Amino acid sequence: MKHSKSFAEFFAGIGLMRIGLERAGWRVAFANDIDPVKESIYQAHFNDTDEHFLLGDIHQVDAGIIPKVSLATASFPCTDLSLAGRREGLSGKHSSAFWGFVNVLEDMEDSRPPIVLLENVEGFLTSNKGQDFKVALIALNNLGYSVDAFVIDAVRFVPQSRVRLFVVGSRLPTKPMEVNESQLSLFYGSNLRPKKLIDFILNNTNIQWSIRELPSLPKSTTHLSEIIEDIPEDSKSWWNEDRVQYLLNQTFDRHRVLIEVAKTGNEYTYFTAFRREREGRSMAEIRSDGIAGCLRTPKGGSARQILLCVGKGQIKIRLLSPRECARLMGADDYAISGNINQALFGFGDAVCVPVVTWIAENYLNPLLLEIQNMKPQFSIKYEPATVIEGF
Repeated sequence: MKHSKSFAEFFAGIGLMRIGLERAGWRVAFANDIDPVKESIYQAHFNDTDEHFLLGDIHQVDAGIIPKVSLATASFPCTDLSLAGRREGLSGKHSSAFWGFVNVLEDMEDSRPPIVLLENVEGFLTSNKGQDFKVALIALNNLGYSVDAFVIDAVRFVPQSRVRLFVVGSRLPTKPMEVNESQLSLFYGSNLRPKKLIDFILNNTNIQWSIRELPSLPKSTTHLSEIIEDIPEDSKSWWNEDRVQYLLNQTFDRHRVLIEVAKTGNEYTYFTAFRREREGRSMAEIRSDGIAGCLRTPKGGSARQILLCVGKGQIKIRLLSPRECARLMGADDYAISGNINQALFGFGDAVCVPVVTWIAENYLNPLLLEIQNMKPQFSIKYEPATVIEGF
């Protein structure tokens, strides 16, 4: 039976996974999220949630209502896996929702999709010394999926540094493949699989792997200046002089020098900043390379990213706008709704659209074609003692 390019998205958020997949020819058949605010934002953009969106806890989802699809995606909560969080792992209050996804797949039985795609922070790889990642992959193995993993920084596509770990599970039959030193060298040289991920793969040969060769990631030429919204100088979005000086007084000396030099320029230079606690003191850490820091969910004042517009004798400062955040996520034309914090939470908790499209075009689409034709890929069989020396 041929599988159509249809998918079910879990932890759908505001639908950026959907947009990325749709740009590669996929069609949404089912969506689920627990957050009514995100569902409302999703509905305002797509205007079709009555057809396929189920609002509710994934632990309560009835697998029987999920249509037969080719792909299931899960961008499950990163709160307990992030280096910035408490690192409670897959047993934590939020990230344990992963097990709800596993249970849904298990309950789908014969209707289980042939492909799954997971997305989370890079900290998933090292959470609980790698045990969380290991048990998650074994759980997919137990459902009949061989697995692959890779890391992509959204800066390859947009002017935002946003590193994320992706896992693809496939029900395509595999057969063992020996890995020699030259192949291992290629793995270590990949810009998709950093050394710590390759080490994990090679040190966990009890996991059923199916590693695919992928093309190199593109190099983005987009600069932060290209996504800046034209906001009038008399807008209340711009900070008053006292607030500007307060932030400048929180910057490191080396950053203050860069700002003062840029102030004398004939064109505007753009910087971004986050407030961080350093040795008990609130500091403004400035980024000056034309790239925004990773967007976050605005759970606290320090999570909002700050924009500095410097030049022509001026230093103007404000927070990044929702539209600028949409552009940094590759969702330039997203129909933004809700209040500012709701919109920022939606984008800060989402996936970068062009990253998903790249994965779909270079991985999911070819994989689905092979599944349709049932051409087995190779899994890794590895003997650490004969290969690991020298890396």
